[in-house]
Amino acid sequence: MRTVRNIHERTIEAPAEAVGALLDRLSSAHDPIWPSPAWPPMRFDRPLGVGAEGGHGFVHYRVTAYEPGRRVRFVFTPGEHGFHELAVEPLAPGRCRVRHVLEERQRGTQWLVWTLAVRWAHDTVVEELFDNIERVAAGTHRAPLLWSPWVRLLHRVLWDKPVAATVPDAARLARTAFERTDFSDAWRMELHPGMPRDPEAWRDVLRGASFPVRGRADGEVLLGEDAGHLDFRASVLVEPGHITLSTVVRTHNARGRLYFGVVRRFHPVMARLALRRTHRRLALAAPSAGERALRVGQ
Repeated sequence: MRTVRNIHERTIEAPAEAVGALLDRLSSAHDPIWPSPAWPPMRFDRPLGVGAEGGHGFVHYRVTAYEPGRRVRFVFTPGEHGFHELAVEPLAPGRCRVRHVLEERQRGTQWLVWTLAVRWAHDTVVEELFDNIERVAAGTHRAPLLWSPWVRLLHRVLWDKPVAATVPDAARLARTAFERTDFSDAWRMELHPGMPRDPEAWRDVLRGASFPVRGRADGEVLLGEDAGHLDFRASVLVEPGHITLSTVVRTHNARGRLYFGVVRRFHPVMARLALRRTHRRLALAAPSAGERALRVGQ
């Protein structure tokens, strides 16, 4: 068994109290420092404090120590085989050091995954978190951190995947598009903090195909086209915390049934791919947590 210890530090030209106040807002609805939406948000089952359980992405942990304005420690779960900790240390009036420590006991395959993949994503997340702290607390604007090709590949591979759902009740345009529906499906993804909530921003989810807009209402945009053999509609619905892509189809004749009998074998894959690709693109284009905090005056 190996023990991995990973440390990041940065001196911030701002009072420790100001940086500590930002630390206390980790995982909140208006978290100003966690680098989301480019990375999965930090979520807990309750406000930040000892006993809170959650994590980010596929990494799960529990808060085991919390000193408001100074330090928070998260123990990895299940198994409690290590921890990561974020702390603020005063250095002088108007200056402090922020420090992130990760320590974990790893067996053979865990160490290999850490060495080849997790470490590179982890280092990027921590440095972007520091960038947000510096941006908000000190007003310093560093050049954006450049991701290596390897980090970009990992990010693409590890990005969230759509989950199957039913056509939402709120997708009224899709539900009432046809008197008779021969096929329907829906795919849903979580909206990270900072991602656009306007369904118009998601209209090109079917990129590469110019389908006319058939309607707009209550957070939903409906696209679609009619043909002699079948009609279809694609609904983009934005609800609090989620984006859903729904498809409804009506066939007119044997040709339409035969055609869609082939298409429906590939449709779920293409719908998931389109939604996931657009979701990631919009997340990467959205302003950082630090930029959003400055826009609203912290």
